Formats: sequence, C-alpha cells, structure tokens
Amino acid sequence: MAYNLLKGKKGIIFGALDEKSIAWKVAQRAQEEGATFTLTNTLSSIRFGGIEDLAKNCNTIVIPADATSIPDLENLIDKSMEFLGGKVDFILHSIGMSLNVRKKRVYNDLDYNYLNKTLDISAISFHKLLQVAHKKDAINDWGSVLALSYIAAQRTLFGYNDMADAKALLESIARSFGYIYGREKKIRINTISQSPTPTTAGSGIKDLVGLMDFTERMSPLGNATADECADYSIMMFSDFTRKVTMQNLFHDGGFSSMGMSQKAMHQYEKGIDCKC
Repeated sequence: MAYNLLKGKKGIIFGALDEKSIAWKVAQRAQEEGATFTLTNTLSSIRFGGIEDLAKNCNTIVIPADATSIPDLENLIDKSMEFLGGKVDFILHSIGMSLNVRKKRVYNDLDYNYLNKTLDISAISFHKLLQVAHKKDAINDWGSVLALSYIAAQRTLFGYNDMADAKALLESIARSFGYIYGREKKIRINTISQSPTPTTAGSGIKDLVGLMDFTERMSPLGNATADECADYSIMMFSDFTRKVTMQNLFHDGGFSSMGMSQKAMHQYEKGIDCKC
C-alpha cells in the first residue's frame, strides 16, 4: 500500500544490482511513494546486473559512476539534477565490497592493497559523495541521506573481516558530515544497520546461512528482510523523520540489544557436548 510519503521528492539511488538488492527494493518503494530519481552503479555492475530493467520500470535513467571517482560523482550529480530538474531530496548509498573477503584472506593475513580498496569503495566513497554534493549544493534543505551499515562496525562477527573496519568508518563519516550538513542546510545524514540479508553482495560473507539462522533465533522480531529495509529507508527519506540525524539506526528485529534468547539457548544446548 502506498501513502505518497515521497510525493514530489527527487533522489539518487546507488547500488541496485538485481532483485535481491536492498537498493533495488528501495527504488521500487520510492516510485510507489511518488518519488522520481536516478539510478547509478559501476559499468561492470550495469553490464552484468539488471538495473536497466529496473530503470525502465521506474521511468528513469541509469547514470554509470564509480563511486570512488570524484569526476564520476560530479558527472552523476550534474546529470541527475539536469534529469530531475533541480536539487535532490534524498540519496541512498548502498555500496560495499571487500577483495580480502572475495579472495578468502583472513583478518590476520590481510592484503593491504585490498584493504585500501575495501575502505575506498565501502566507506570513503560515502565521504566523496557527500563532499561533492556539498560543494555543488545538490541537496535541498531538509533532505535525507542514508548509507547501509552493519552491526560488525560495533561488534566482532566471525568472517566479516575488513568490511567491519569499513562500516565503522562509514558510520563515523555519517556523524561528521551530519553535523556539517545539519547546521548549514538542515539536511540529515544517517546509517541503517540492517540484519544479515541474502543479497548478491551479502552472499560473500562467510557462513551467511548459519549467521542468518543465529540472528533469526536471537532477534525477538526475527531478521529484517530487504523489503522491510526498503520500507524503513522510505520513512527516513520522508518528512516524518526531519529531526533524526547523525544516527546509526539498527534495523535488525532487536538483535543489537540481545545477549541470549530462549531459541538460541535451546539450539546451543543441543550441541553443548560437541567437542568440535
């Protein structure tokens, strides 16, 4: 059901790859709620994903951009404002990648060149985006910018590797830029810490199925789905959250506040005598 929460609003959505992507779901919900927006991803992602089909269904365009490239971001913002007829009201940063994870390099044996790429793609790209948008005065007053994070920024989770460092940096950038944007333009900058989600990118996390089973048992409300994250994102883009900024917002069914649940304890007790 649509409520016209974003009627008349304009935006830019980063990171839609396929129907599993949270960014894909956000784009669909944004259109349902009355928004117009542009879509962006890297050339390789555009080539191998289905973003062109999404753009067609949303009556919009895809503007290729490497989010680590300042010239690409400048071109993206210029072309988005040209297509949309002015400044934007919301931006979604849904970008993350670790070559160390892909190459199965464990945390105590990182390739530092890979680490630099992890940080640049997954976190520093957010700083670059916000800096370019600030210099171009590209976001309307009371606008909203979101980036997708994960609880590994605060807690150690087996297998999340150097992406945890990237998410911690991402959240710090949101707070630092949140102050600047807030004091100058009343623009809010937040991150959403989502439940583990079986997106194409998220599937690279070690033992994702086991992790999702654990968080499902631990969370009083269960894991939040990609569709539910899209709903939350729409609310954060709407005028109903105009005074929420510089926050990392847990969207995880309560997992982030739990120590042990009854379901998780029962599962643990089944294997308590295991010597593995």
